[in-house]
Amino acid sequence: MMRLAILGSTGSIGTQTLEVARWHGHRVVALAAGRNSESILRQAHEFRPELVAVDEAVADEVRERLPAGTRIVFGAEGLEAVATAQADVVVAAIPGIAGLAPTAAALRAGRHVALANKEAMVVAGPLMWELAREHGGRITPVDSEHSALQQCLVGEDRSTVAALVLTASGGPFREGPKDLSRVTPAQALDHPTWSMGPKVTIDSATLFNKGLEVLEAHFLFEMPLEQIEVVVHPQSIVHGLVRFKDGTLKAVVGPHDMRLPIQYALVGPERPHTPLAALPLRGSWTFEEPDHQRFPSLNLAYRAGRAGGLAPTFLNAADEVAVEAFLNGGLSFDAIPLVLEQVLGEAPAAALTWDAIAAADAEARRLAQHHARLVAS
Repeated sequence: MMRLAILGSTGSIGTQTLEVARWHGHRVVALAAGRNSESILRQAHEFRPELVAVDEAVADEVRERLPAGTRIVFGAEGLEAVATAQADVVVAAIPGIAGLAPTAAALRAGRHVALANKEAMVVAGPLMWELAREHGGRITPVDSEHSALQQCLVGEDRSTVAALVLTASGGPFREGPKDLSRVTPAQALDHPTWSMGPKVTIDSATLFNKGLEVLEAHFLFEMPLEQIEVVVHPQSIVHGLVRFKDGTLKAVVGPHDMRLPIQYALVGPERPHTPLAALPLRGSWTFEEPDHQRFPSLNLAYRAGRAGGLAPTFLNAADEVAVEAFLNGGLSFDAIPLVLEQVLGEAPAAALTWDAIAAADAEARRLAQHHARLVAS
């Protein structure tokens, strides 16, 4: 039985982590959510954590209905309290730039972080590793693709690796329509294989999610960008591959169920039994090159990675603004990469530091809002 703290417990990764906890009887000691008071209260009454963190706007409502023995905290201090709770694993599943500070706090406290927040590596990967190494923390990926890569690398000499290969479903528009300008949010949110939150689902439809994963792999495994490949695999059965210098490929194959990589992040390399049905070995598996012309966001991620410094911060912030504008009807689907390219082009050639990230994120968001208005007009 493990002691778990979950940052973002009411989101997709958080709720699936709690399912894994139910499978194995893990003790949930701390939960952090936002404003979803009903969900966090259900979780608190089931798992009886020592600590619950919520947005200050719902703190009074939640406090009155918490089970005896559960303490409530809120705001940035509340997130840090959950991140540094006495847990064997801290699951970092708060999406976006908001997840950066609590993830850093967990590593500063020497915790094992099961990382589901892509931005932690994309925006601050080298800084996160500095914290982990200085304070004895540990970082394990939760993303199915990066979990697959990690599993493929177990027991292998890194000097024998030729490339890391990330697989992409291709999203809902892999085969059409030709004109992406008329795509609606409802269509873009209808992912063919995975069940994810709105932001990640839209990013999957533009292939920017795969771009974020390229940057995440670059920083997480400290591998040159030139050694990270992307291949479209619509069946989403092969989650990641490692290409070795002798020509051999090693892959992780399994159902598209996020509970498996979550479980591996918690207890790997152990593989306890799960109640999931065995994957049937039938049908065809296909692989194809990404369509960079229709989905230019993927190449923009490589470009940001080559620029380094604050360029990934600018690109990530621009995407958060552009995706929100699209979901709110203020930007067409095909205009998302146009906004990203404009903002990335204005990223300064400055060093990556903790102090610089917040200012860079704010400036990139301002620029993205400006460019989104220009593109939409």
